[in-house]
Amino acid sequence: MKARTVLGAALGTVGGAVLGNRLLKRRAGDLENPLVGIERTYRWRGIETQYTVAGDPNDPDMLLLHGVYAGASSHEFEPIVDRLAEDYHVYAVDLPGFGRSERPPLVYSATLYAEFVRDFASEVTDEPIVVASSLSGSFAVEAADETDFERLVLICPTGETTDERPWVRTLLRTPIVGTTLYNLLASKPSIRHFYDRDGYYDADRIDSDEVQYAWESAHQPGSRYAPASFAAGTLDPDFDLATELAALETPTTLVWGRDAELVPLRDGRNLAAAADLDLVVIDYATQLPHAEHPDEFVEYLRAELPRADAGD
Repeated sequence: MKARTVLGAALGTVGGAVLGNRLLKRRAGDLENPLVGIERTYRWRGIETQYTVAGDPNDPDMLLLHGVYAGASSHEFEPIVDRLAEDYHVYAVDLPGFGRSERPPLVYSATLYAEFVRDFASEVTDEPIVVASSLSGSFAVEAADETDFERLVLICPTGETTDERPWVRTLLRTPIVGTTLYNLLASKPSIRHFYDRDGYYDADRIDSDEVQYAWESAHQPGSRYAPASFAAGTLDPDFDLATELAALETPTTLVWGRDAELVPLRDGRNLAAAADLDLVVIDYATQLPHAEHPDEFVEYLRAELPRADAGD
């Protein structure tokens, strides 16, 4: 009886997890494009990726690359896209495995994303200014070796997130247990905790619509595959970021939130010193200064970036 009871409880737990996972997937629904502009599709290696274009085609191209985390998407740049479109021809892309782009069950890697950035920039844009957030900054740096970028603006870039743990990726990719664990990691409380702890200095600035969109993005079909690679540390580049930046010929500026803890300001200062780069520090901000203080961020871009005026 005891064995039968344990077995029944186990089956009930599994059944409940399967049902819960299906309900979450159904509740998320289709993901709407949150940005102003025209949505287009870029087919890359059989993957349909979505991006939004805004602004005058005669203005300088600017490519926006969102960070990497559960629920990540180009929605990260929603507070600044319309402002940037006044001076630039803006391309805001959803990386493969995120947002409205397809999310096939690949083994995602830093090299894959660097190659995507390289190909997208070469085939879709014209020598863009690249604004990249967090880990995507490393993808852009790697792509810059083979791509004509006008300039790089890297927001709290990082080259190392955690030690490699391939077993974490394997676990999160399993159909029942992995999906259940991922749904816990990508729950609304977890997403809000991320924004509160690492994204925003002032928790009152966290918009409920932002949390809702991230949650919906995190529960699209195939949504756990890319974050599984991130959690396993296998999206970290295999180079030293400071060394790579020092060797880079593309003009590069670092932007940091003064109170960032996940990638602290001292890391930014060390990178700037090692590679002899300009470092812009935004007060009362952490990991997402461009989202928390869009006016200050755009003001910097307009004042400092080359070719910002279409009349130049």
